[in-house]
Amino acid sequence: MTPAPWVRRLVPGASLFLLVSGFTWAANCDLNGDGVVNVVDVQLVTNMMLGTATCTANVVGAGVCNSAAITVLINAALGGPSYCHSVVLTWTASTSTGVTGYNVYRGGQTGGPYTIQNSSPVSGTIYYDTNVQSGQPYFYVVQSVAGSAVSANSAEASATVPTS
Repeated sequence: MTPAPWVRRLVPGASLFLLVSGFTWAANCDLNGDGVVNVVDVQLVTNMMLGTATCTANVVGAGVCNSAAITVLINAALGGPSYCHSVVLTWTASTSTGVTGYNVYRGGQTGGPYTIQNSSPVSGTIYYDTNVQSGQPYFYVVQSVAGSAVSANSAEASATVPTS
């Protein structure tokens, strides 16, 4: 299977896989093609997420219209930090009994320290980090959660967000 054109790098690490995506805000966040990223684009991706418009966005992934795409577009429209760059983390589900979710941690250097990125456990095996800066390196680990117990860190995955 050929990767989508927005895939920059795939870094395997034990049971954690990191998919790095980089987008230029003008090309991928200007959903209506009027040359600016503004409230119209935010409304359009919101309608796509709600199903009242066909999902044609390529903001956090081809055909992905969710709250992460809305966050990226809001940041871009306000001149915020992401400018339509994001890191998409995916991992293999834990086979341990009682796992109810996952915690995602991010650091600025290999080996940490890491800071938790989610306010409650992520229920699936994908996480969109839309709060990233162009040209900055990021390092991620994931832990599975089962009640009050958490697993050891996964293997570390790294990404440097593209500058274009």
